[in-house]
Amino acid sequence: MQIKQMEPSFGSEELKAVETYLKSDGWLTEHKKTREFEQMIADYVGTKYCSVVSNGTVSLVSALLAFGIKPGDEVIVPDYTMGATAMAVSLIGAKPVFVDIEEDTLGVSFCDMRKKITDKTKALMLVGINGRFPYFGEEIIDFCRCEDIHVIEDSAQCLGSYHDQQHIGTFSWVGSFSFSMPKIISTGQGGCLVTDDKYMYEEICKIKNFGRATSGNDVYDRVGSNFKFTDLQAVIGIEQMKKLEDRVSIKKMNYMVYEDELFDVDGIDFIYTELKDTTPWMNDIILKSNKHRNFLMKFLAKKGIGTREFYPSMHMQIPYLDKKEKFPVSHKFSQCGLWLPSSITLKEKDIVYVCDSIKEGMKYVK
Repeated sequence: MQIKQMEPSFGSEELKAVETYLKSDGWLTEHKKTREFEQMIADYVGTKYCSVVSNGTVSLVSALLAFGIKPGDEVIVPDYTMGATAMAVSLIGAKPVFVDIEEDTLGVSFCDMRKKITDKTKALMLVGINGRFPYFGEEIIDFCRCEDIHVIEDSAQCLGSYHDQQHIGTFSWVGSFSFSMPKIISTGQGGCLVTDDKYMYEEICKIKNFGRATSGNDVYDRVGSNFKFTDLQAVIGIEQMKKLEDRVSIKKMNYMVYEDELFDVDGIDFIYTELKDTTPWMNDIILKSNKHRNFLMKFLAKKGIGTREFYPSMHMQIPYLDKKEKFPVSHKFSQCGLWLPSSITLKEKDIVYVCDSIKEGMKYVK
């Protein structure tokens, strides 16, 4: 048996939609289907505007540029996050300032964040890890409003997740989502920004279109780039959005099976996840040590089960290497966290097989 850690799911609906579109003499480039896809996203998360872009990294870049972040400015970034969060900041010449995370949701530590703010701090990347809203998320956003610090919700992993009945990614000025291969819906690559602010939306649209206010001319209002989407991706995305509610239910059910099967296994912990609101992107567990995690990964691999380590701490990555500053919570989870098989196509028998294998492997952990 081979069970991959993650794989996308496309069906006959996407195939038919692509075939129909290609037979319609569409130009593939961003046009009517893209607008339809954007409207579906905006309606789903509950915002006035949505602009899709080529990937989730440039969505963050676009948001930073729309806020006027420039070289020399500082942007608060959690030390535990996917690399794109920090690299989007670096790509425009600003400086990512890393802060530790809190244990409950792996979100930004409010306490550490306040210590790192300087007169150069212009923005915060508020990351939602695995569908979870940061524990002090609303307090952090209110604080940043008072301090004139822009907040970008990096909600790449949060489509289908809510906090107090409001969709994550809609609490601040702008939220960012990703449609890359592992996400709950995928267009291969792709991302979007959602907002209720008309000015912000218009700036984002200009930035992704070379700085032009409208297409079909060569009049530039500002510096921009080519971050546009394609209608070919959009027809796939539309079909994926039609399946989103079913996928939300499947993701939650699969996480529950993992919790039920592994709740009493010594050496395995779960991050508390309120499944009423949270749609887990990945099925995540915490081991007691890096040694235990590495052993279990190798053991499961021999059983044909794919796994993936949590993100490494950003301050230990070559572009940002800093061995002097300490981020104890980020370090703990980056060293001990493990993503188990999480594909939407998983069956209950597959999860039971994975869990039985984990139970067997943990007997040998020393």
